Amino acid sequence: MGTMLKAGSRYKSAVSDVQVMVVKAPAGEHTLLCGGAEMLAANAAAAEASAAPADGETLIGKRYVNADESLELLCTKGGKGALWLGGEALDIKQAKQLPSSD
Repeated sequence: MGTMLKAGSRYKSAVSDVQVMVVKAPAGEHTLLCGGAEMLAANAAAAEASAAPADGETLIGKRYVNADESLELLCTKGGKGALWLGGEALDIKQAKQLPSSD
């Protein structure tokens, strides 16, 4: 039931306003979820949205990654619902520490 994720593709939540763009994707088929529901291709017709998810919020402009950073998503429209790849919650990517220039 998974989808082949590829860089540049866009997805939208079936249950909220969240929209993401794939920056980096792992090989193989994966299931991308938002608020517990599978995300749809950005050009897919929206299904009737159920109650807004209560498992968190996705923030616009933030990058979300899985534990090994093989998947990276850029949130292009924020909203209710946490992002998941299969059974793994995605976290906000932390900025890398730059060396001090003193």
